Amino acid sequence: MSALAVSVFAVLALIGAPLAFAIGLGAVAALYMGGFDLVVLPQRMMFAVNSFPLMAIPLFMLAGELMVKAGIVDRLVSFANSLVGRVPGGVAHVTIVAGMVFASVSGAAVASASALGSTLVPALRKTYPDGYSSAVIASAANLGPVIPPSNAMIVYALMAGSSVSVGGMFMAGIVPGIILALGFMALATLIAKRRGYALSGTPFSVRNALIETRRAGLILMMPVIVVGGIVGGIFTATEGAAIAVVYALVVGLFVTRRLRVADLPGCLFRAAVMAAMVGALIAFASVVTFVFTLDLVPMRLSSWIRDLTSDPMTFILLVMAMLLVVGMLIESNAAYIMLVPLFAPMAISYGIDPLFFGFLFMYNLVVGMMTPPVGVLLFVMSGITRVPMAQLTREVAPFVALQFGVLALCVAFPPLVLWLPSLFGF
Repeated sequence: MSALAVSVFAVLALIGAPLAFAIGLGAVAALYMGGFDLVVLPQRMMFAVNSFPLMAIPLFMLAGELMVKAGIVDRLVSFANSLVGRVPGGVAHVTIVAGMVFASVSGAAVASASALGSTLVPALRKTYPDGYSSAVIASAANLGPVIPPSNAMIVYALMAGSSVSVGGMFMAGIVPGIILALGFMALATLIAKRRGYALSGTPFSVRNALIETRRAGLILMMPVIVVGGIVGGIFTATEGAAIAVVYALVVGLFVTRRLRVADLPGCLFRAAVMAAMVGALIAFASVVTFVFTLDLVPMRLSSWIRDLTSDPMTFILLVMAMLLVVGMLIESNAAYIMLVPLFAPMAISYGIDPLFFGFLFMYNLVVGMMTPPVGVLLFVMSGITRVPMAQLTREVAPFVALQFGVLALCVAFPPLVLWLPSLFGF
């Protein structure tokens, strides 16, 4: 049954069918050929999405939509420009810093790409070629799933069960996320010097920096309150996401005053559409996971890998190599849902810290969002800026290589991932 489900999914995905439906039809084919009553399908789907923690994803998406409409991104850009605008690669630095702060609210790469693209593309194009401008925005947006709160971390924790907490995953992403952002900025400086891009942006002054910090103060406090409350155990991830929505509403309506009541239906609709895509993937993929369990795939896979190696580090490297390929070919949410239940228990059996493995797993698939042929961020940026995919792929290659370098650094030095969570008792 499992082979049939995977085969149907692969064929439909290759001919361009939406991944959620490709997975669902693969599950239907497997259940039908296995002689199961198809009533199992809606039962498993309902069981998968009837989850309180899962509600955090649409709420964080809604918070991101509200922030865009509220003009919060503009204030973040002004704040970043006051700090790093007048250096080699300054506009790229502004984009990366703005992406870093927006990531600490939106939790999603696609939302960050849309927000940053609509705000920063004109400024970037004044200094840089179109392809490089799009590559910088895609890279900054890819900080969204790494820096908490992160929808990818929520999905991973949900699929891994009790072995990993959402708060622990959030803490694990902070240090690597900062390293990645600093690496992007260093790379932007190097490229700007090599290509001779002109200086731009506002010269740094303490007075201007203080003014912009004060203007952005309430916005900068939002991730501190939301992530701090989740990690501190004051509220759950779902409750924190609801607080983020209320916070964005208050700031947009009464502080920036750019959010209007008439904007709310559109924000709700766009958040609902994005959440429905994730929900459909989770629902259909849960049935495939059920089929895998019936066929004892986890047990057989574990036995096969055990025969290959008994070394935990070799196991990690094998999984990372596999995810490198998977991330290029399969949408990340589908990969989490199908693969986490298989590999997370195996990592524990190897004695690997589940939080460490979870972050590496998540981060590897996040990088896949920028790798062709199924790089979601590449398609989003190509659609926003009208840059040909081939040109965008060339320009984004150094940023992808840097992300894999940070992954290798985390594998080699686990404290980069585990030090901060250990301070908070995770």
